[in-house]
Amino acid sequence: MEPHGGYSPVGGWESGPRAQTRLNDLFGRYRSGVGVYLEPLVRAYNPAMLDGEQAEYRKMLELSAKMNVVGQACTEIGGFDYDERRHEIGCLYGACCFLADSFIDDFGEVAARDYLKRLHTLLTEGWFDPKTDRERLFFVIASRLFAQRDVLHPVVRQTVLQLYMAQTEDVKLRATRTDGGRRLNRSQLAALKRCARDRSGHAILVLSAFLLPELPLSYLARMFWAGALIMYIDDHGDHWADLKENRLTFMNQTARPERTLKRLFHTQIRQLASGLPDGEGRDLLIAFLTRYYLTRIEKHRQQRLKGASAWAIYE
Repeated sequence: MEPHGGYSPVGGWESGPRAQTRLNDLFGRYRSGVGVYLEPLVRAYNPAMLDGEQAEYRKMLELSAKMNVVGQACTEIGGFDYDERRHEIGCLYGACCFLADSFIDDFGEVAARDYLKRLHTLLTEGWFDPKTDRERLFFVIASRLFAQRDVLHPVVRQTVLQLYMAQTEDVKLRATRTDGGRRLNRSQLAALKRCARDRSGHAILVLSAFLLPELPLSYLARMFWAGALIMYIDDHGDHWADLKENRLTFMNQTARPERTLKRLFHTQIRQLASGLPDGEGRDLLIAFLTRYYLTRIEKHRQQRLKGASAWAIYE
């Protein structure tokens, strides 16, 4: 029997053409399908997102499609089918992440801290005081997501808490600045790297926990590093836009970002290839990460040539 994967043009293990074809098919299916769950909620609770060019709504759908692809890979790695219930969870979780990230990243430091304060209330007391239609939509989506699983299940509870703590640490580190434009010292750079790792690593663990609380802990460790890799890739793609906004990340502060990312990518792909069970789920996850890596490398280069404004990528 031929192996599922092989050595890629970028110099490491990746899944073969079959997994890449499957990745294309799944992206097509989920990009056209996630709106079935999300559009009625947006129309009911934040209809302004559907006005005009609908740029934010399209970004929400794109993230939900990606969450479904990653979610399907995680579910299959655990030996289960990605059924309709899990598809709905992937849609809700993608939308929830899109809105949460916007509260943290897009409305300033005061809004980010206010959101985290009220999220703490939601997690500890079970309620959330929405002030805008956007926040009301977030609360509705989060409530429907939480209704899908026993949130007191140890794995679900712990992953949600760890993600909240990572988001809180990320906002604290935003204040990191250097005098005279000098680079961060080694300790500050390590803190940014750890924060990026935790924020995205725990985000994937929350997705995995909602989809499959029974996933073995040894697999969760691999998922965590796959999630961390996604954040490093993302930050490299937005390198120039983040600098323009005076947003410091590990990837835009390290001396040789592309070389650093290449090393991180190959290290994690090798660990996924050797540490996860052979099968379509593993190959799908590796195919997704490979596609993500290559497109964000190109996005980084295009931003440098054409200007630092951020834009969404729809492969």
